[in-house]
Amino acid sequence: FCRIIGTVMASHNILLAPGDGIGPEVVGQTRQVLEAVGERFGHEFAFESALVGAAAIAAEGIEITDEVVDRARACDAVLLGACGVAGGAAINGRHPERAVLRLRTELALWTNIRPVQIFEPIIDSSPVKPEILRGVDMVVLRELTGGVYYAEPRGRLTVDGEPAARDTMLYRRSEVERIGHRAFQMARRRRGKVTSVDKQNVLESSAYWHEVMTEVAAQYPDVEMDQILVDAFAMRLILSPRDFDVVVTTNMFGDIITDEMAVLSASLGMMPSASLGDSSRGLYEPIHGAAPDIAGQGLANPIGAILSAAMMLRLSFDLEAEAQAIEDAVSAALDAGYRTADIKEAGSSHVGTSDMGEAIIARLGVPAAA
Repeated sequence: FCRIIGTVMASHNILLAPGDGIGPEVVGQTRQVLEAVGERFGHEFAFESALVGAAAIAAEGIEITDEVVDRARACDAVLLGACGVAGGAAINGRHPERAVLRLRTELALWTNIRPVQIFEPIIDSSPVKPEILRGVDMVVLRELTGGVYYAEPRGRLTVDGEPAARDTMLYRRSEVERIGHRAFQMARRRRGKVTSVDKQNVLESSAYWHEVMTEVAAQYPDVEMDQILVDAFAMRLILSPRDFDVVVTTNMFGDIITDEMAVLSASLGMMPSASLGDSSRGLYEPIHGAAPDIAGQGLANPIGAILSAAMMLRLSFDLEAEAQAIEDAVSAALDAGYRTADIKEAGSSHVGTSDMGEAIIARLGVPAAA
């Protein structure tokens, strides 16, 4: 599947899953950035495309086929655009977003990594004051394959003669321990601080999360840990984001607070993510969703997807210099005044998706590897 282009064996095999809405637009620009990086550093990237989400429902009658899952397993990394339609609606009883959930499960990707990077040229585009934003350097680890999104029982039922619905929040010790160890190991390479976010004063599953995280922390005496309730964290994230280094939390809480975290970076369109398991194979995607209201208009910000590709180079392919070159090119393009509509200052003009992509590629001024 992803192993060969023509007769040339590629060193890095990438499955492109553009998906829905603005996904094809931002993935298209990201592919061009990766091709430019490959040319300038002397790498071969092999690309294959696959249908997921609403696009797959339209063509195959299902959010993601078994064949696409197999192709994802055969590749070194997956770059996803977005899945979904307006209002999160179902199509013929199927939800496009379940393609992403299945990929996470089938590829055993149990950690979602979402960093926030503050780019000085657009610091005034955030509603948060610049003096609060400067110096922010944090990353959220979201447990990805457990919790309320997956646990059973779930569904509709009748309680005391009244229609009702239920979901189950369940965490096993092994699920909490493994992401806890990952958080502490990451903190050792950063500033040495872990913040565990839960709701242990109300939820039994969170009380257990709190207990297991305390036990894991005892194995890392060189790393500081604090534990905070999710509602308090949501407030402190805006008031004092510099307090945080590595944040670790449950699937649902991580989903919510990382969207809030995007306010710090000025826009959801700026936010990348990586999903990893035990191996180097990962799923990389911007967190902005399908944004069907602007799809096909060339207005989408491709930076979140492009920075996700930088994470791919760093985490799946161990190409640190190449990842840094992308991040530097993004910063240089912003410094030169390029803005998509979501990050432009009041009264200023903006560029489209392809113009921003071209501006970033033009600033990948790095020599090819010897």
